[in-house]
Amino acid sequence: MKTKSLLSILAAAILITSCSKSESNVAPEPEPTPGENTTGKYIVAVTPIASTGVADYLVTSSSLDEGKVSIIGNGVEQDGTYRYYLTTNNKFFSFLYGQGNPGAVTAYNLVDGKLKKLTNFQSETVAAFAAVNDDVLMAKMSRNLATPTHTWYRVNTNSLTIVGESSMNALELANNGEIGYFSWLTQVGNKVYAPFFCIESSSFTTKYPNKAWVAVFSYPDMKLEKVFTDERTSYVGQYFTNGLGTVENGDIYAFSAANATSKRKDDPTKSEITTTNPAAILKIASGTTEFDKNYFFNVAEISGGYNIVNWTYVGGNNFIVSSKKKQSDGTYSAATTIAAVNVVDKTFKIVSGLPKADEVKSFTQRNNYSKKDGKTGYIGVNLTSGESYVYKIDASAATATKGLKVEGGTITAIEHLD
Repeated sequence: MKTKSLLSILAAAILITSCSKSESNVAPEPEPTPGENTTGKYIVAVTPIASTGVADYLVTSSSLDEGKVSIIGNGVEQDGTYRYYLTTNNKFFSFLYGQGNPGAVTAYNLVDGKLKKLTNFQSETVAAFAAVNDDVLMAKMSRNLATPTHTWYRVNTNSLTIVGESSMNALELANNGEIGYFSWLTQVGNKVYAPFFCIESSSFTTKYPNKAWVAVFSYPDMKLEKVFTDERTSYVGQYFTNGLGTVENGDIYAFSAANATSKRKDDPTKSEITTTNPAAILKIASGTTEFDKNYFFNVAEISGGYNIVNWTYVGGNNFIVSSKKKQSDGTYSAATTIAAVNVVDKTFKIVSGLPKADEVKSFTQRNNYSKKDGKTGYIGVNLTSGESYVYKIDASAATATKGLKVEGGTITAIEHLD
């Protein structure tokens, strides 16, 4: 990658670490009991129940199946909220979304069962990132047709330094006059696959609501090699959401929520869902850079009107998915449904054992955890009562079991470090 002047600034900033008083004051955790995970810790990210001065906390636990943890007098207080997470190379990375302002990246490892901060540095706010080899690849993206430049940054997870930077013209992705905006990034062999959707402005509306795109880049130079498309559904993934999932035989599956929006003809200041294709799952066969024309999983039809807005792969071709139900007016309700999907059998089963829909305030939409045993995954369930729990999902049986109770806030992520 070509290195610009910003690289030297960020490389210097990456060496600066800062620990708040609350970050070093971590309450001791009880000794593990038989049957608990003693080879590492689960990390639960929590947003406190507060109206002002909110900063997300990280707490650790030896088990997700039982017990309770609290952020009160415990945990690592982070700098700000709107945090997103990635675990790679046995390090836990926390990204602060700056909402247009500079963001931050903080990295931790686990020492004697406690989180230890390794580095904290300011960076440009990025809206997509992924582990690629020993790096974290990050993308800062434009929403402005007048300045359609996307910028790549590579952080090496061994040296914890920025080792590369480059840029590209986002109008070249779809070549239709709109910006190609990446929903997420995924390493596939020695390439990076980047699903994207098209936007004509910062309102995220498009004139092309019935098409899916995936860009293929070489790595580490991030040169665009190919864009392949499909017109049986809509764009892959969602904003800040990975729509690709790789199964054991190397095949890649891609979900589309089919909820692209366009400007209303009667009032261009407002938007509406204009995708007429169904919510669906597509397939990219192992070793190919095309959608498989012989595979199409019509999720909307099989589920009775649901789409997929996020998913967690648990192994054995099974995914735990968060879903919404399409209403008669063409919009979607809030995601209060969890289902189990098998992409080979093309099945969609609503999970039983969860609280009633009117009792659920939110589910964790990103960074749910699975040990990829073919059936088991863990999600955060935040209730309207103010209580929050981790639920264990059995995707093969489509059942849920209440587990760890989290006190003091809303669960936003579940990860694990050895």
